[in-house]
Amino acid sequence: MPAIQLYSTPFSGHCHRVTLLLNMLSLPFEVKEAQADVRKSAEFLRLNPLGQIPVLVDDEHVITDSNAILVYLVKRYAPDSHWLPEDPLQAAEVQKWLSRAAGEVRFGPASARMVKQFSAPESLESARAVTAKFLPQLEQHLETHAFLATARATIADLACYSYIATAPEGGISLATYPAIQRWLTRIESLPGFTPLPALPLPEDEK
Repeated sequence: MPAIQLYSTPFSGHCHRVTLLLNMLSLPFEVKEAQADVRKSAEFLRLNPLGQIPVLVDDEHVITDSNAILVYLVKRYAPDSHWLPEDPLQAAEVQKWLSRAAGEVRFGPASARMVKQFSAPESLESARAVTAKFLPQLEQHLETHAFLATARATIADLACYSYIATAPEGGISLATYPAIQRWLTRIESLPGFTPLPALPLPEDEK
């Protein structure tokens, strides 16, 4: 059995970013399905008292928070790689986009998708407002950059990819953002890429 276990669900973008890196690093791992009932169990809450996914278990180590897991995996299994550069300025750029993934991406397109697909108790109006401000900024950046933080893909790209790629599932069109679409294609061309399972588009995005 693989030493690495990933507690996740199929449609979670937070889990998907971890799955992408595991696959791109060619690390064998076991998926442990963690639907809502599992996340409320005493066993799971011992792993993560917040009851959230993903959770990565690697031997005796338990790591929570998707971005923290990305950092851990690179530091342990791909040190000094392009995924998380040691150069101070490049490392700062990666961190900036990890913060964007936890901020504008999470509360913009990710939130809209959660509302549309899973009836999450979040504000669709707020999600659309955050997205409307963020996507033009992202488009402008990607007009002159192949990837978010450096000249090569980093964990910042993986952290932001999943919920940007699935923005249409939250009723948010990417049709007017050609640079973002080209960036998505570049991520999808990386060895080891696996897509999130598709969800039906809302009526306003068909």
